[in-house]
Amino acid sequence: MEKQNLTRTYLILLLVPLFWGGAFGTTKHILSELPPLTTSALRFIIAGLLLFIWSSWRRELSWLPIKQNFFSLMALGATGVFSYNYFFSVGLQYTSAVTAALIIVINPVFTTCIASFFMGEAWNWRTLLGVAISLLGVSLVVSKGDLSILTQMSIGVGEVYLFGSVASWVVYTLIIKKMTRTIGTSLVTAVSTIMGAVMLLIISIIKEDQWSKVMNVSSQTMLEILYLAAFATVIAFLLFNWGIQRIGATKAAAYINLMPINALWIAVFLYGEKISTYHLIGMSLTIAGVFITTQNKVQPTILEAKG
Repeated sequence: MEKQNLTRTYLILLLVPLFWGGAFGTTKHILSELPPLTTSALRFIIAGLLLFIWSSWRRELSWLPIKQNFFSLMALGATGVFSYNYFFSVGLQYTSAVTAALIIVINPVFTTCIASFFMGEAWNWRTLLGVAISLLGVSLVVSKGDLSILTQMSIGVGEVYLFGSVASWVVYTLIIKKMTRTIGTSLVTAVSTIMGAVMLLIISIIKEDQWSKVMNVSSQTMLEILYLAAFATVIAFLLFNWGIQRIGATKAAAYINLMPINALWIAVFLYGEKISTYHLIGMSLTIAGVFITTQNKVQPTILEAKG
């Protein structure tokens, strides 16, 4: 029974990188009508409201745990919502999409190391092998089959910002694991999303001041914003946080490697982009790496057993 529950968890978590992967195409179109920070703020404001409705429906909305965990919730909003999206949107202005994709997918590597050394999560060489194989697969895809391009990259302003995104997400992943032991997942996600959205709103007004454009966007853009808020944020965040509770930060973070792969498939089917041999090889390696990481059989540590 326990094995069946774990298998179901692994299958359900596949929706997370699917929804996040679909966000690339929709965001690209939205940015043709709205600036990045305004887009992010609008997305997370709507998402935060939806999460509050969800928490109320589940009767998880309670002000006492919010008050008791206020600063931790603010830290989640500052890392997983505000700083991640701020660093990412600014970083893309200074560097290529290839470099950005390579930097973002090292999230599982840093999460694995920090979770193992500082949070007591169990690991072994199979864990590192799975991370390495999946990272190789994504690298093959984003470099278009020419791994030599990786040696030609230099660290510039854009890369520094993108490493800020990586650091933000790693911190968010590790904080959420501790938080969900004492407070409900949906409530944590709702409050932290609203807090991060307010931060994005403030910075978008200061840096862009283009909220007057929101009322004049096309119906397609509005539907895409709703998709980002409902599926790529609310459902994906709830499932990701739930997954961390069930299988730990290391294994849950491994699913992030599937995000660019799903973005590729969606681009092929919805936007008519061509797929090459290196795409198939890269996707196979990535999926194999995620499978190895999630099927890793190690004994839980005391810290993990308490979760």
